Amino acid sequence: MTEAKRVRPDPVRWVWYAFGGKLPSRHDEWVLHDVTVRTWQLRHAVRSLVQISPGLLFLLVPGPMWIKAMAILGGAILAVWYGMAYAEFTCEHRAFKQGYPLGTARRVRKEASEWMSEQQRARYAALYRTPEQDGSGEQAGS
Repeated sequence: MTEAKRVRPDPVRWVWYAFGGKLPSRHDEWVLHDVTVRTWQLRHAVRSLVQISPGLLFLLVPGPMWIKAMAILGGAILAVWYGMAYAEFTCEHRAFKQGYPLGTARRVRKEASEWMSEQQRARYAALYRTPEQDGSGEQAGS
């Protein structure tokens, strides 16, 4: 997936997307990127917070501020808790809504994770392994 093909939605469409709306097809690559990038869980948490942001209107209700603040905080904690519990399924559904087959987001995340693990192993071997060592970590000829 190339960055040139990814068309980021404007702020109004992003809010629509955060509330669960489907974006136009020109944003398909961006949606798949959004639900599979390394920070996909953080992005999902931000979308969850945007979804509960209308709850801030509760501050306009008359009454003690501490009660309103605690109610908003409790609601936010519960919303993010449940949102993160179902993050993988929600992100999978977002990709499905954009036209990707079910399981695509999970597969892309798994491939990226495997690629990252290979990169880390190669970097570790380059730093800490010497040509004299065999695969078992013992010195050759010892």
